[in-house]
Order: sequence, then C-alpha cells, then structure tokens
Amino acid sequence: MIKIEAIIQTSKLEAVKNALHDIGVEGMTVLEVRGHGRQKGHTEVYRGREYTVDLIPKIKIEMVLSDDMVEKVERAIITAAQTGKIGDGKIFRFRVEEAIRIRNDERGENAL
Repeated sequence: MIKIEAIIQTSKLEAVKNALHDIGVEGMTVLEVRGHGRQKGHTEVYRGREYTVDLIPKIKIEMVLSDDMVEKVERAIITAAQTGKIGDGKIFRFRVEEAIRIRNDERGENAL
C-alpha cells in the first residue's frame, strides 16, 4: 500500500476530486494548509501599505491506495492540477506498512 500526499492550488481542488472520482478513488482526506515553495510568497498592498504574504493557502490531499492504483492516481492529479506555472504543487509517495479499519478490525488492503 502507498500513501499519496498532494499539495495543490486551492482553485484546482474540484478538478482533482473529479479526476480521482472518475478513476475510482473512493476515499481521501482534504486539508486546508499554508506554505510556500520556490515562489516564496508575494507582496500585496492593503490600505496603502505594502506587506508580504509568505505563506500561501494550498490544499493537501491525502489517500492510501493499493499499489496498482498509484500511477493512475498520480497521473490524474497531475493532469487536473497542472497549469505549467510555478506553485502548481507537489506529490509525495510513502510506503504504508499496515491499514486497520477500526469498525471491524479488517487489515491490509481490505481496510482501504
């Protein structure tokens, strides 16, 4: 099993959710996060004063998948979230040792 964490632009959430649903992804966790990568924020003006926004709002999507779904999910996220501009986000992949469904103690991929 593999855990995928994807950091994407907030405006791309619906497109990514729809793309994942279309390929059969049943569960995911979505978090509102703030951070920056290479773009390091930007400068804005509010009431005549300039200030720096260095933590940009993003969306983090987490899901645990069977090994055979990983490539399809990564491709779906990239296709739906990519604009070709800096700040599109990142995908991280982690090996998951075990999954346990609390309700009935199912284990492994059956718990997903």
